[in-house]
Amino acid sequence: MRVMIAGVGHPNLRDLSIGPALVPTLRDMTWPDEVDVDDWSFGPIAVVQRIEDRPGHYERIVLLSAVERGLEPGTVTCSRWGGALPDAEEIQARIGEAVMGIISIDNLLIVGEHFRAWPSDVRVVEVEPDACEFGMDFSPRIAASLDDIVAAVRRAALDEDHG
Repeated sequence: MRVMIAGVGHPNLRDLSIGPALVPTLRDMTWPDEVDVDDWSFGPIAVVQRIEDRPGHYERIVLLSAVERGLEPGTVTCSRWGGALPDAEEIQARIGEAVMGIISIDNLLIVGEHFRAWPSDVRVVEVEPDACEFGMDFSPRIAASLDDIVAAVRRAALDEDHG
């Protein structure tokens, strides 16, 4: 099974940088030959085009990002993208944000689904950030969770604990 692990996030915004910041760590890990790791911290339209360049190449995509969801900072959640789309007006707004270069896991998921770019198996590993201001270092809570975050990505990519 071809799997893409993609970090998504804002460079230099402390905890919001977790996706792209962990890409080098994830690349350095030992993976089956069918697993690729990349930084998708650019516009969702460009991500869709990248996927469309190789239709059907990936059977699973794992996205890693930090997202403020109101959980305890440092919480790591894993889920499968269900593919539910909002109404047409909201989709258009998300596409508009995507064209303007807004980096958002929610925009990426919605835009990718709208353009039918996703394979049937998309998994999302989200980290609740603690510090979102400009800076290069993670907050202490996120720094303490790095091993758990990497382990969650590995489980999602290799289908461990995802029945």
